Amino acid sequence: MRLFIAVNLPAAACAEIAAATRPLRNAGLPVRWVDATAYHLTLKFLGEVEEDLARALARVVGEVAARHPAFPLRLRGAGAFPNLRRPSVWWLGIEASEALAGLQQDVERGTVPLGFPAEQRPFSPHLTLGRTARDYRRDALAGAESRLQAVAFDRTITVETLDLMRSHLTPRGARYERLLVAPLRP
Repeated sequence: MRLFIAVNLPAAACAEIAAATRPLRNAGLPVRWVDATAYHLTLKFLGEVEEDLARALARVVGEVAARHPAFPLRLRGAGAFPNLRRPSVWWLGIEASEALAGLQQDVERGTVPLGFPAEQRPFSPHLTLGRTARDYRRDALAGAESRLQAVAFDRTITVETLDLMRSHLTPRGARYERLLVAPLRP
């Protein structure tokens, strides 16, 4: 099973993000856009995992969630990795907070004893909106920067769960399944 640990967004927030990014998504850019129902914040990508290890991960996710209270998460701004000259991933920004950093670090600490290496890159919270096609022409991105800067989205949601997710890869993109929804403390 291909697994990751994530924070999922309420359906209403996903719909609002889709509405705010519609002009960008309808601009004819060479981007494979993520379906709005699949928006999430990945805290730890785990990769292919055997079923026994998945059960141990579910325990860790539940334990981590139980140690953290629900907290506000602010979503705003948009951009691209690594940059707008050569965009690979198009994203919606997530404001860093102590609560989010603490949750992500606890996820890292909890998964290392199970054999998952700690992430070496700094945590850069974001929601992936889409990925640029590999064989795009540079001129196909004309006007993309201004469209990206025009994404006016600023909303705060409450993070109430930590989720163990399964990714099903298909020719039309990934489909996600929640294997465990672990509530944070009220």
